[in-house]
Amino acid sequence: MALIDPLAALATAFCVLAVLIYKRVNLGITLNVTALLLAFLVFDPPQVWEVLQATVANAQTQSIVLASFGIMLLSMLYKESGTIDVLSRSLSNIVKNSKLIVSAIPAVIGLLPVGGGALMSAPLVEAETEKLGLKEDKKTYVNLWFRHTIFPVYPINTVLIVIAGLTGLSVMSLIIRQIPVVAAMIIIGYLIGLRKTPTTPQKTQAKTDYMSEIRQLAITFLPILATIVAVVILNFDVSIASFIGIAVLLLVAKPKLATIVKPLRNWTIWGVTLAAFGAFLLKTTTEAMGISQLFSAFVSNGNVDILLLLIAIPAFLSAITGSVSGGAAISIAILSGLFSYTPKSVSLLYISGYFGYIVAPTHLCLVLTAEYFKCSLGRLYKYLIPSTIVSLTTGILVFLIG
Repeated sequence: MALIDPLAALATAFCVLAVLIYKRVNLGITLNVTALLLAFLVFDPPQVWEVLQATVANAQTQSIVLASFGIMLLSMLYKESGTIDVLSRSLSNIVKNSKLIVSAIPAVIGLLPVGGGALMSAPLVEAETEKLGLKEDKKTYVNLWFRHTIFPVYPINTVLIVIAGLTGLSVMSLIIRQIPVVAAMIIIGYLIGLRKTPTTPQKTQAKTDYMSEIRQLAITFLPILATIVAVVILNFDVSIASFIGIAVLLLVAKPKLATIVKPLRNWTIWGVTLAAFGAFLLKTTTEAMGISQLFSAFVSNGNVDILLLLIAIPAFLSAITGSVSGGAAISIAILSGLFSYTPKSVSLLYISGYFGYIVAPTHLCLVLTAEYFKCSLGRLYKYLIPSTIVSLTTGILVFLIG
């Protein structure tokens, strides 16, 4: 028996959510506070305790939360040990074409799912784009856009893992549907950012030892490769696979104990882990409330189209939260039960949220990259908006084709 009307409770909780987002409270705290507030508005304390217990006891919750922790630890160890710098340097020494470098380096750095990660690739991209004669707006666009081409098909993308866990689907079933979107992103990124620029040959430098560089690249990429192989080929649970990757990285980089411990003192890793739990807590709470039944009348009466819901809600929520995972988690909680979650529908939900996030001024990578290259958002959006429209349209077409 609800203590207050569920819709009123939902509105109240989401108002608090908006305030927390405006105040830039960590997403992990924000999702958990919202879920708990919603639960206490609707249920009495014993029922809230039951919802909390159900979330903690859920095997899928445990797996995804542990996986989120493991992947973030792997990412931060890559950065703290300097391994990602060696990987990027080896790649730039092997590839002598500036156009390939400025599109590949941000994507390689994108393998690390850290907030504001585009700033890590900016110095390398800046050096190469100078050779191509690009202006600040295109430098910003190229770095930002190619940084984000990898995530929709990256098997150990924490957002994809959480979404798959929330909907009961496999990560690979989503990735397969998103390959055309990534292809469209790469093509439009090249056409807008690089096509009309000349391919400037590298200045004569000391002869590169290609075999040494390739060996270095292979070694530094091995931890990520081991994680992907464990998930995709060996079909290990992603929580186990992430720690396999960590073990390989420790063997490869041989970091000092202080380097290993440092990420554990960083709130980022705990914030992401808490956000994964908060997503499941919010989902459990809204399911217990029967929120989906409140919205089903609109859909069944034909007042709201499913396609519109799958596009507008995730895009809007990801934009205002500045987080794909936050927008997707809330969207799934709201839409759960309105229709069956299939790879087709969930892929569109993710893609819509993803592009809503990419163009949002709440997107940390966007703001930091624009600041680094001294580019106004207006000049950046001149390239970013058309690219987003083309890429999102590709995702919609994949959905409609089936």
